[in-house]
Amino acid sequence: MEEKQKTQNYKHIVRILNTDLDGAKSIKNSLRKIKGIGFIFANAICNLSGVDRDKITGELTEEEIKKLENTIKNPLKSGIPVWMVNRRRDYETGEDIHILTTDLTYTKENDIKRLKKIKAYKGVRHMFKLPVRGQRTKSNFRPTKGKVHLGVSRKGKKSGK
Repeated sequence: MEEKQKTQNYKHIVRILNTDLDGAKSIKNSLRKIKGIGFIFANAICNLSGVDRDKITGELTEEEIKKLENTIKNPLKSGIPVWMVNRRRDYETGEDIHILTTDLTYTKENDIKRLKKIKAYKGVRHMFKLPVRGQRTKSNFRPTKGKVHLGVSRKGKKSGK
């Protein structure tokens, strides 16, 4: 680790897409800190941009950082398959796009608000804070405030005897 920090081009923090990445980790692990990029997507980005995925993030050159940013911003133009993007057939535009960072949170919240507004099944489940994807509710998802917990309750001691 000391040898890597002694190199002249080493950076402790690398900034990609307004996210600070740790310079001591490999690029495949550092990219996962960006919201919206997972393990497989990070590997695909490294392969398509021509950057060695085991290279230390702090040793990346400016050219390599620009290649990575271009690949992340335009994944479909770079050659990433359509099934790998996180927003296929967008509700508003109908396009296949990959959403990252704060846009991902904003889009998810708007989707949930839209489902609640049109009173779709998933929206109603969100309204009542119940599971949306078909899980069973007999033992899980029980409210804790004001309700008796599931289980056997013992009678209290009788007073006076």
